Amino acid sequence: MTEISFPYGKKKMSYKFDESELAGVLTSSIENYKPDAKGEELVIKALEAPIGSERLSELAKDKKKIVIIASDHTRPVPSKVIMPAMLKEIRKGNPEADITILIATGCHRGTTKEELIGKFGEDIVKNENIYIHDCDEREKLVSIGTLPSGGECEINKIAFEADLLVSEGFIEPHFFAGYSGGRKSVLPGIAGRKTVLANHCSEFIDSANARTGVLENNPIHKDMLWAAKTARLKFIVNVVLNSSKEVIYAVAGDLEKAHEKGTEFLSSLCGAKAVPADIAISTNGGYPLDQNIYQAVKGMTAAEATVKEGGVIIMLAASNDGTGGDYFYHQLADEENLSKIMRLFLSRGRLETVPDQWEAQILTRILLHSRVIYVSEMPDDIIKNMHMIPAHSIDEALTKAKNILGKENIKIAAIPDGVSVVVKK
Repeated sequence: MTEISFPYGKKKMSYKFDESELAGVLTSSIENYKPDAKGEELVIKALEAPIGSERLSELAKDKKKIVIIASDHTRPVPSKVIMPAMLKEIRKGNPEADITILIATGCHRGTTKEELIGKFGEDIVKNENIYIHDCDEREKLVSIGTLPSGGECEINKIAFEADLLVSEGFIEPHFFAGYSGGRKSVLPGIAGRKTVLANHCSEFIDSANARTGVLENNPIHKDMLWAAKTARLKFIVNVVLNSSKEVIYAVAGDLEKAHEKGTEFLSSLCGAKAVPADIAISTNGGYPLDQNIYQAVKGMTAAEATVKEGGVIIMLAASNDGTGGDYFYHQLADEENLSKIMRLFLSRGRLETVPDQWEAQILTRILLHSRVIYVSEMPDDIIKNMHMIPAHSIDEALTKAKNILGKENIKIAAIPDGVSVVVKK
């Protein structure tokens, strides 16, 4: 028997698999990587030797308004490690700088004070100026031009008016942008809703290049990079994390060059070969990424890449925060025919995207390919309404999956962290 542990909320779920059933365990080799220093030191070293840029302390000199874009509560960015170092470096070059930390919520709900304290610590929340971006706060949005996709690019006015715009973040595989980090701080991070909708249009989501680990010819990435450059994002600090959410690598410097160095490092470690499987079990890496169904679609795409057509995906995501949004929920719950839902999505032009369509489109694509059993803390009726099968343990989910398949010699692929791995066919 082989026991495998899966992150689930702030806990773990474990299961003992029979070796004859286990087709493979798909993980990145990132867990084998041993950094030469602790997280704080790695960030400081990156700040001391930026890629393609002057040091942040030099950039900060003589600047009046400095804005640091920071990720929100849905991302496991270790801001307690990154932000103090960035603030210290800025004030080294400009002790009197007027600094605002702008929380990049994208189209997510606003981050609560408790979540800010959990993210930054009490000292930063108490002593620094923090503003939470709202994609629908019209008076705080400014147009900076037209995206390659044709949509108007609106960003937060606070960022637009900055003398120096910088960001923190982390790099992980992303299910349609290729990788997170870098340019994503601006779009979708601090963009207006209609800008996000244009970028996340059905045509782009349907592109074969809008997939995990792909940046080349990715139309979504192209839009995002244009937005970040046009917004004058001057400097980034991005980190790579292991499954324990510890910093194992850090880059700092130019928006494009530093991010490219980070993605090169990550891509060398996070690839895994797909194995033919009747059942694929995946997760969203536990808290905070598995707080809702919306976010959990990411982890499902890893399973999608390895499960056979007509197979079963078992998704483990606590989802204590609910579905992730009414728009997302009702696009699936209000229509019984999945093919009809997909036809509707694909019929919409680049400027006709509706809120959360992209996530619903990807989930619909997965559901047209496989059955999905969703293990969570959510009410069963909500899961059923979204065309999935509810369960509350791995054992229950596997029993249901085997009953659905109704055959002998079932092969199972286990993906302990679906958002940290690029499954390659």
